[in-house]
Amino acid sequence: MGKAARAAEVPVITGDTKGVGRGAVDKVFVNTTGIGQRPGALRPSAALARPGDAVLLSGPIGLHGTTVLSTREGLGFESDIASDSQPLHRLVRALAPLGEHVHTLRDPTRGGLAAALNEIGRDSSVAVEIDESALPIPQPVASACDLLGLDPLIVANEGCLVAFVAPTAADRALAAMRSLPESRDAVRIGDVLADGPSGRVTLRTLVGARRVVDMPLGEQFPRIC
Repeated sequence: MGKAARAAEVPVITGDTKGVGRGAVDKVFVNTTGIGQRPGALRPSAALARPGDAVLLSGPIGLHGTTVLSTREGLGFESDIASDSQPLHRLVRALAPLGEHVHTLRDPTRGGLAAALNEIGRDSSVAVEIDESALPIPQPVASACDLLGLDPLIVANEGCLVAFVAPTAADRALAAMRSLPESRDAVRIGDVLADGPSGRVTLRTLVGARRVVDMPLGEQFPRIC
């Protein structure tokens, strides 16, 4: 914990232990509370996405969920896939100079990218369209999801970030993201449409068709938390 906290520039200021009955705990539970500050003029909100916004993604998707699933079920994908779990505060700090041009920030954890985009589209009453050819899905993740019948868009992530940024600031935002090791593979994956059904997320497929990306329903598998 100390090593991870130092790497993330997060001081540990207090701690406690708890006694439980024999056999009630598998190894160690660590419970934390984080207190932070909002940097600069950033005031992002899921309700502030606007028509014309660029949709940016800081890195590959699907790594964490497939890693957890493989480890829990003994599926043997571990040699090809590793969790993307990492802190994102440095990435947010790098975007801070863009201030009000950064409209929305979201980490696509439970429910994956599909859930994050649908929540933003719903809360902002906008239509979002993403491009399948731009999605950074690692080949091992794509293969594992294909084998298991999973959609990479709904698989949980723990180390990437979605940003909705004003089109005039999109290139600067991408440059800021790519300047950091944790987001060197940042890409623009889509846009907020000037018109279209409010709250709808669509995907431009590799063959030029379009399909609706629905909000994931029911229990997500594997359950992360």
